[in-house]
Amino acid sequence: MDFEDLHSANFKPLDDTVSDWTSMLTKLQQLAADAKDGLVGKANKANWAGYNAAVSRQFIAKTAGEFSDAHTQATSILNILRDTRDELKTQQRLLKEAIERGRTKQLTVTVSGKSFKVDANPEAKDVTQKDIDGLRDELQGIVNKASEIDNSAATTLQALVDLTDYGFSEAKYKDRDAAAAALKEAEELAKLAKKKPEDLTPSDFDRLNAGLQKRSGDPLFAERFAEQLGPKGTLEFWAGITDMSRNYDVYHDRREQYDDLQKNLSLTLATASHADTPEMSKWKYDMADLGGQPLNKHSGVFGFQVMSNLMRWGDFDDGFLQDYGAKLMQVEKTRSDNGRQPAWQHLPAAPELNRTGTDSGSDPLVGFLKALSNSPGAGADFFNQQFLSKDDDHEFTYDSDDENEYKGRKELSNFQYLFEERHWPPEVDSKGEDSIEGRNNLALALEAAATGHRAGEMPTADTPAHNAAQARLVEDIFASVSEVPKRLTDHGFMSDSLGQIASEYLPDINRATADADEKNKSVSKLFPITGAVADLDHASVTRFLVTVGQNPEGYATIEVGQKAYMANLMDYHLNPELPANQRYDHGAENTIREISRRSAEVGGTLAIGRQEAVLGEAKEADADFELAVNQRKSALSGIIGTGVGIGTSFIASPVVGAAVGGAAGTVSGVLLEQVFKDSEPENLKNRGSTVGQLWEDSKERNILLSAEAARLATAAHKSPDMARVEEWTRLGTADGFNDASTSVRRMADDLETEIPT
Repeated sequence: MDFEDLHSANFKPLDDTVSDWTSMLTKLQQLAADAKDGLVGKANKANWAGYNAAVSRQFIAKTAGEFSDAHTQATSILNILRDTRDELKTQQRLLKEAIERGRTKQLTVTVSGKSFKVDANPEAKDVTQKDIDGLRDELQGIVNKASEIDNSAATTLQALVDLTDYGFSEAKYKDRDAAAAALKEAEELAKLAKKKPEDLTPSDFDRLNAGLQKRSGDPLFAERFAEQLGPKGTLEFWAGITDMSRNYDVYHDRREQYDDLQKNLSLTLATASHADTPEMSKWKYDMADLGGQPLNKHSGVFGFQVMSNLMRWGDFDDGFLQDYGAKLMQVEKTRSDNGRQPAWQHLPAAPELNRTGTDSGSDPLVGFLKALSNSPGAGADFFNQQFLSKDDDHEFTYDSDDENEYKGRKELSNFQYLFEERHWPPEVDSKGEDSIEGRNNLALALEAAATGHRAGEMPTADTPAHNAAQARLVEDIFASVSEVPKRLTDHGFMSDSLGQIASEYLPDINRATADADEKNKSVSKLFPITGAVADLDHASVTRFLVTVGQNPEGYATIEVGQKAYMANLMDYHLNPELPANQRYDHGAENTIREISRRSAEVGGTLAIGRQEAVLGEAKEADADFELAVNQRKSALSGIIGTGVGIGTSFIASPVVGAAVGGAAGTVSGVLLEQVFKDSEPENLKNRGSTVGQLWEDSKERNILLSAEAARLATAAHKSPDMARVEEWTRLGTADGFNDASTSVRRMADDLETEIPT
């Protein structure tokens, strides 16, 4: 911007633009509210099925989110435009005021093309060269400031729009200065991180750490920082700063804060990965490509080893994770000699690339799997990808005594390789104990991949219905644990995640215990499923439940989830407003008995796993199971009805009367609050210590739970069957526990526990 541009600027077009954006913002705000409250609200309450459940509902949620992002981006654009207009108007006013002051002092300003000059009037007597130079410098400063404002606005607006190729960004800035400051600080911090490790100072470390912590979630900052530092620069920075031999002073003075810097850098890169700028697209491609290469000729550290430790926090872009994971597994395949040996070892002289204290960071799959646990959209496809084919040179073959079965090499998916066959390199944590981080992160990644939400969280009304890739993965998980239970029992810490998976596939599990295939429309109505169905085998379900049931957290997750699911089902099926084409075909008695029976089989099978842990070699404390149930009940009670099979909720109507209190506004909510209050009903406090006593206690509790759920449901819907449901649930529960005993005897004959009769 030159002198004449500013002096003669007509701001009406910019005023009109600001006015138009203000009107647009109001409209977008209303559209975003309508999309959230209307579109998504109706979609969440609808009874989706099949393709619509897996695709259409998710598309609606994403579209509604775009309205919200559009409003956010429009707010940022309006703020920048308005701020820029006001600042340029101020500079124009200051320019004209300075010219007028000069005129009163007999100074004249003349313009020639893009330049201007200041001269004294011919009749002026007291004007000095200092006066002339002073006005000239003042005017030039005003023009320079206006140019800076104009260029900064153009840069920030362009950067904001470039963050996404399609749709809108969720970046939000209150004015031009805020957006410009984000870009400026990103460039300054990237310049610091580019310094040679030996030249970094503790104050440099502090500035980097503080800046990344403050702005890790800022899209403009994150994109510019990552782009300026570059993929190779990112790897060299972290590898260098964790190498004590490269900078002892920083390492010695700040090593206790390395975990904070690792986290803040990871969060920043995760935010940056969602930018669709050409620079970030190239960054992501190059980073995946650099993963299989040593950092330099003299380093034994590979790019994957470094970057995977900068992926343990934050939600990375799904496409980037899929590309990165595919190339990582190619390198894993080569380095492990097709699974024959560990692929990665921590060398004594290698830097500690992970600073959390859980492991050294030398195995890149540990950090990558943690990234998958935070980015559920990428996991299912990754785990379903082929790792080894039948034609590859490997030693994994089919085991069978049947001479007619194929005994050659078998295919292995990434899941099968990682869960069943991989040689996990030995690791120790900061306390010198064997590290469990690798397999634990695998379990977390499986949880996210199978459920569709971040590991460690609970499903919400916005959690998408299960898709085909997720269902396929769950089928493989159940089959694998069923085939060799020690794959899980030898690593019991994985059971909480696998229990969470099972708790969100309870409709599929209940169908399996009923021995109903997809063609059985009656059972499909009894246990309705939105989205894709996991085709689970009854035997696999039995063995899986017995295995997971041996861990307190795994047991509690499924046990409490199943009881809430049972209560929701009764609430749903006893609702007189349920359409006829969705109603179970065999009347109220058979509905109650069958729901109770299937729930009891799940509960009975879990009980066998529990007694195996308490009375078998593991010698688990039964009190740990009680505590886990109580904790799980508390975690679940606030979100009853979500993620269990019909739309996102079974809530047909609240339970009327004084029984409803707090958040427990449904049959299942009241059930958990009342019956699971202390894990055990009052008359079951004196738990026995023999197989028979444990079995009878579990059976009695299930009878009480089923009866209470049916009573609450009949009360809520004013059903005429209230007086009969207790007997129906008693008979159904007794049948279910008999089914559990029979199934375990027949399908889990290698268990060492005594199976009750």
